Amino acid sequence: MTALFSRITAFICSLIITLCVALDIPCRPMGQKVNMDVFELTFEEEFTGELDRSVWSGHYQYGNTTEARKGSYWNQNLAYTENGNLVIPVTYIEDGMGGKGAGWYTAGIDTDSDAPNGFSQKFGYFECRCILPEGADIWSAFWLMNDGVYEEDGSGKDGTEIDIFESDCYGKRKPHSITSNLHFDGYNEAHKSHGATQFLINNNPYENYNTYGLEWNENEYIFYINGVETFRTDFGGVSQNEEYLILSVEMRGENGIPSERENKPAEDSFFIVDYVKVYQYK
Repeated sequence: MTALFSRITAFICSLIITLCVALDIPCRPMGQKVNMDVFELTFEEEFTGELDRSVWSGHYQYGNTTEARKGSYWNQNLAYTENGNLVIPVTYIEDGMGGKGAGWYTAGIDTDSDAPNGFSQKFGYFECRCILPEGADIWSAFWLMNDGVYEEDGSGKDGTEIDIFESDCYGKRKPHSITSNLHFDGYNEAHKSHGATQFLINNNPYENYNTYGLEWNENEYIFYINGVETFRTDFGGVSQNEEYLILSVEMRGENGIPSERENKPAEDSFFIVDYVKVYQYK
């Protein structure tokens, strides 16, 4: 009976989400609560003390190098810890850094094998507790990745970019919301993607901590906000390979030049992460 109820609930949620997508309106999380009894902890980062660079390295940045990331620049040295949080600022640097000129600078860090104690895992539950950065055209993300994402073979089974959340809704009709997305087959003509509708967060995400989670098993991805399911999918065939963790912030635009919008941030903004935890099935 419980399994039948779960299937019926998931089906109803799917219908509502489909309607929200068609009407371009955000949904509220309305599914089941995540069952933590079936998991055991495998990775825990609470960002006490200095940022552990043996675990976290720059995502596509090395040393003090700076790389253009859409309308901003990434330099991993901008990420730091403070009061038990990871802090990734978005800041305008007139003189530039890492060999680049004036512009908006921020960072992306990951647990890829470039770091001596990097971490990756296949299947389980992945969760981040954080406060999102404010500002139009700025968005933070907690996502998973592996090199198989670039294989153009028509399947996501060898690797899918799994965006557990992206905070790209500030300045829109419903700013207190996030999206979740999947990408595979590289990022050129063969690229395939699937994005859910926007999901509303009652607890102001730009001022308060909220949790964003993913349950990933061999059959499907299930996304959560504050432990409540938002949607589930097996789009592309579920990734069957280990993936590493990424925390990042970026700005809309390209080649380090922000998009042409009048309401750009007038001051620094901050992505504040309390913890990242990963669990495996018992």
